[in-house]
Amino acid sequence: MKKKPVVVLTGPTGAGKTKLSIELAKRIGASIISADSVQVYKGLDIGSDKISPKDMDEIDHYLVDILDPLEKFDVTLFKELAEEAFSKIWKEGRIPLLVGGTAFYIRAVVYDTEFEKESGGGIYRKELEERLKNGEDLYEELKRSDQRSAEKIHPNNTKRIIRALEFYHENGYPISEHNEAQRKKKSPYNLAYFVLNDDRQRLYEKINDRAQKMIERGLEDEVRGLLEKGIPKDSHCFNSIGYSEMVKYMEGGLSMEETLRTIKQNTRHFAKRQLTWFRKEEDAVFINKNELNFDDEKILGTMMDMLIKKGIV
Repeated sequence: MKKKPVVVLTGPTGAGKTKLSIELAKRIGASIISADSVQVYKGLDIGSDKISPKDMDEIDHYLVDILDPLEKFDVTLFKELAEEAFSKIWKEGRIPLLVGGTAFYIRAVVYDTEFEKESGGGIYRKELEERLKNGEDLYEELKRSDQRSAEKIHPNNTKRIIRALEFYHENGYPISEHNEAQRKKKSPYNLAYFVLNDDRQRLYEKINDRAQKMIERGLEDEVRGLLEKGIPKDSHCFNSIGYSEMVKYMEGGLSMEETLRTIKQNTRHFAKRQLTWFRKEEDAVFINKNELNFDDEKILGTMMDMLIKKGIV
């Protein structure tokens, strides 16, 4: 049976994926599925650098502005919604184009990652969350039960620490083993996986400039408005870079100068982690803008050549 086509355009924050994705979608007859864990939320526009309806340029976009900020969005829901979008797009005779930088979400979809079903109704997770509030060092516990995961997870990333501990408790073996097995899976699709990359100095300059513009465009007012609507400070939607720092600013934990500096720093670190992840993806083809003289036509031409060779277009 002939594999159905899926195209991925990903890369680190600030690489210029959004603009390029519109032109690529036009050329190959694609509809875009946002692979972003924040743009899915209504009202979280500035901090997520969400594409505007005008900039969509009449290209259909899925998984943008579909959830209330109070709703939980995770990789399992993303996979479910993305696969629904795939079916609809294929039925229309178009090609699904996944665009965004949430690497774990992309992998879950294009390699059909299987997730262990939660048992116990999340009781153990709530217990872990309570222990965390009481000051217990869950990271040390993770190092004892799953050293490989501990080496990859930042000690401050409590969400991932709790997830890894919960997995071990529910399944009896480390999540790192599960993830390794999933990494060896081949994609069930005729997959073209592009990673758009930029010169590091240019990338960091763009990241810094983007953070500055977020503040100038009114990130503070956006977050204040969400809080005034009753969105709790510890909501899932505020976990991302830009929003978490602004919440701390409003709590008096950071000055505005410190907030901006922290957003820039955290975004640069995030971009570095994204690139580390993408380099491990077997199917990923890096499109280095500097090697193509930062010329969009050359970049698009390189991608089109590969898509033609793979029989996607």
